[in-house]
Amino acid sequence: MAPHYAKEQPKGFKNHVENIAIVGAGGRSGRFIAEALMMGGRHRVTAITRTDSTNQMPPGVHETKQVNYDSRLSLVEALRGQDVLVITMGVMAPKESQTRLIDAAVEAGVRWILPNDWGVDHTNENLANDTMLGARYEEIHAHVETVGGDKTHWIGVSCSFWYEFSLAGSEARFGFDFDKKEVTFFDSGNEKVNTTTWPQVGRAVARLLSLKVSPEDESDHSPCLSQFNNRSVYISSFLISQRDMLDSVLRVTGDNKDDWKACYEDVKKRFKRGSEMMKQANMTGFAILLYSRIFFKNGGGNVSHKLDNEALGLPEEDLDEATKVAVEMAQRGETNMH
Repeated sequence: MAPHYAKEQPKGFKNHVENIAIVGAGGRSGRFIAEALMMGGRHRVTAITRTDSTNQMPPGVHETKQVNYDSRLSLVEALRGQDVLVITMGVMAPKESQTRLIDAAVEAGVRWILPNDWGVDHTNENLANDTMLGARYEEIHAHVETVGGDKTHWIGVSCSFWYEFSLAGSEARFGFDFDKKEVTFFDSGNEKVNTTTWPQVGRAVARLLSLKVSPEDESDHSPCLSQFNNRSVYISSFLISQRDMLDSVLRVTGDNKDDWKACYEDVKKRFKRGSEMMKQANMTGFAILLYSRIFFKNGGGNVSHKLDNEALGLPEEDLDEATKVAVEMAQRGETNMH
């Protein structure tokens, strides 16, 4: 069994991580993660990108390495010397891309992998099954545990849906259509769910990876990275209902309540409608399915009892400031961003 305390580790042991590789550092969520890590000044951030990628990397990234996903050697060489691999990809990214990254990371000696887990609570079996994401998460986790053994561990980040992206998006997400000034309330619109902003996700990853790796000794009970081995970190910005969102939109825009048309849809019928659309290969149906499902009464969208915000020292956020970002995104038509 590996030593549990830092004082028991062999000479040369570093009780912190330094080198972090990010896949998708030029994307929206990946950019916030990279920027938060660099802002802390404690990490060396490497962006891993495809050879044909045109994404602009955040200023300050220490190095950019282009890879060929069809070449194991290309991936292994890019990840050699990294302590952590953070994977941010679109939900529809090919499954084999993540598996190849994981295999290469293990071969390269990467100790922690944050897989593409940015979403709902996969440990809630009914929620995981209904959203069709649970099996994918579990398969990836099991793969890391199998190929990584006691050398490489996964840490998930369960943040539910990104607030700005979800509010700014079409009616298929949180029910808001900013062009028409219409909102579709699922049932009464009063069910509260957790949701997280992109900056909070970035802060959470940066603070997680700034924790000491192991307790110094038996008297050290402060949070450490190893306590999250092969489990998810739960984070949130707001516990909020659709009606809370609308109230915030009205404050931000200066609109009156009468300026917005309110529609209502039974949330379980909405979920079923999304499922039927999915069967017809309509991907809008997938969004409807996903977002309606977390608003089921007691359906797993409220994870307040599981949050690690305090352990990570995450701040409380201003709801209206986050809503303002979403409103501006909607006005610019930025509704299809990863």
